[in-house]
Amino acid sequence: MKKLLIQQKQIIFFGIAGALSAFVEISFFKVFSIYLPQIFSAERDFHGIHFPLSNVLSTGGGIITNYFLSIWFVFERGRHSKKREFAYFMFISLFSTILSLVFFQVFFRSIFTANFDFGIFVLSREISSKIAAIVVVSVLNYTLKKKVIFNG
Repeated sequence: MKKLLIQQKQIIFFGIAGALSAFVEISFFKVFSIYLPQIFSAERDFHGIHFPLSNVLSTGGGIITNYFLSIWFVFERGRHSKKREFAYFMFISLFSTILSLVFFQVFFRSIFTANFDFGIFVLSREISSKIAAIVVVSVLNYTLKKKVIFNG
């Protein structure tokens, strides 16, 4: 029973850390997707890839935030040195970033074809796609980070 409670606590903390990291990532994405197209006109559609630089930069901010929140609040130190742990974390995060970019493109092109107007605020296609991609990739992130990096 105690082990089950510890697992639930870890999942809850992972969710909180993930939500905070997602907030950082989405906030960065919003800022980058507004201002980068003013500097790089191809940012909105770079050979069929929508907002590539905004995605990469915002995901990087989310990854760094998630790393520190994960080691401070979610997982116990693993069986690896700090340097190797960080390298594994970054490798898994790079893989997750590529997956997230792919999911973003699919959601942006096929699923979220219009903005969501909630009356009080409007959720753009870009932000809806980013949120959906984060949610899908989060499940994989938790599993890989727990089993590969930290004490699984």
